[in-house]
Amino acid sequence: MDKLQIIQQKIVDRTRLPQIMALLRFKNRKVVFTNGCFDILHRGHIEYLAKAASLGDVLIVGLNTDHSVRRLKGSNRPVQDEIARALVLASLQTVDYIILFDEDTPLELIGEIQPDVLVKGSDYKKEEIVGSEIVTARGGEVVTIPLTVGYSTSSILSKR
Repeated sequence: MDKLQIIQQKIVDRTRLPQIMALLRFKNRKVVFTNGCFDILHRGHIEYLAKAASLGDVLIVGLNTDHSVRRLKGSNRPVQDEIARALVLASLQTVDYIILFDEDTPLELIGEIQPDVLVKGSDYKKEEIVGSEIVTARGGEVVTIPLTVGYSTSSILSKR
């Protein structure tokens, strides 16, 4: 199998999620989940994802579809389409799985995954993080990670 195929296998269809989660639970893996648009991957994203991955054994990233990004960020976004964004994320060593979701929030996806750790940036308050109730109800943990100052997709786009 070539390297591109290995990377592409990290991008999984949501219908495969029950099988993947059953295997991870059987192997007693600590599952970390985060989500985002990851439109223009930058240093802040890399540091954030590396820190998130360090909180468990497996990092699953919920990735907003193009339709979802447009609804949330406007008609001029995303800059990169969902396939490109997923492939770039999947190429990262720290990311184990990417799952696209079309909803405005990952609430349903979090319910399906039932992660042990739910991660968002420190610009969120723990109690306001979507899915936090699902995770804490089963004894999981909600963690916020400090953002890397000076690095954001918005700031990169504003320099154009």
